Parts: sequence; C-alpha cells; structure tokens
Amino acid sequence: MLTGALASSYYGRPRTTVDVDVVVVITRGQLRKLAGVLRQANLRVNERKLGDTLRSEYRILTLEDKNSPHTLDIIFAEGRLERKAGSMLGLRTFYQSPESLVLAKLRMIKVTIQPERAVIDKEDIKAILRSTKIRLKFVRKRAQRDSTSDVFEDLLQEISGSSSRP
Repeated sequence: MLTGALASSYYGRPRTTVDVDVVVVITRGQLRKLAGVLRQANLRVNERKLGDTLRSEYRILTLEDKNSPHTLDIIFAEGRLERKAGSMLGLRTFYQSPESLVLAKLRMIKVTIQPERAVIDKEDIKAILRSTKIRLKFVRKRAQRDSTSDVFEDLLQEISGSSSRP
C-alpha cells in the first residue's frame, strides 16, 4: 500500500515529493521475487540489504532510482495492513488508511529531531482531519497507547479554532 506524501495527498493535502513510500508484507521466501520486481522498476537493489532490513527492528529501506533523483522507501510490516482501496493515474492501488496514516505521522512527530519535518507531518495530519472522515475514537485510543495523544489533541484544537474563523 502507498503511504507518506502520496497517501497524504490522496486524503487531503496535495504536495510534491521525490520519494514514494510503500508498506509491504512479505516473507523471507519472497525476497528474491521482490528484488526482481524492484530491478525491473529500475531501482538499485541489494538482496542482502533487503533481507537484513526485513530482519531488523527498524524495517525501512530506501532504494534509489537508477536514472533520477527519486527514491522508494519500503517499510516492511507484519500482519494485516489497514488500507483503503483507491486509484492513482487511473490504476487501482491501496493507500494506508487515514487513521493509520495519522497515527504513523504522530509517531514520527514524537521522534523527529528536525523541527521542519515535524511541521510537515503536522500539516498533513490537519489536512487529513479537515477533509477525510476518520474514526476519531479509534485514533484517540491508539494515540494514547503510543504516548502521542497530547500532540493529537493539540492538532484537533488548532483545527476547531481555525474552522470557526471566517
């Protein structure tokens, strides 16, 4: 499924990016096939790095396009993905659910060292909340568990304050 800036654009805040972020559920036995598909897409792939990343705690790998400055960030996940069917350029695809995207961005804000990066994630969350119906109770409960509820409540407050202005 697509996540990151592309998913944020889908849910309400169009913006440009030089990378594509995808979430993939895969087994070790499928790594060779994944590597082949990525090579066909003209990406620089190292099978050993793919395997190391799949086994690591961080589980995110950035691959470079051979002919452009664009990159692909692969986030390896386990279990069932919380995703929503959609389309891009007329092609059927899946996007990370708006709730999961908001929660992921809240976790990123919590660990982000660069303040300008956190500002982008906060603006993405506010745009999603303004333009997409989300399961608010679900997000609040998960944000509490992730220790990000204070940031989430602040963003909700900013939105409600700005929506009452003319």
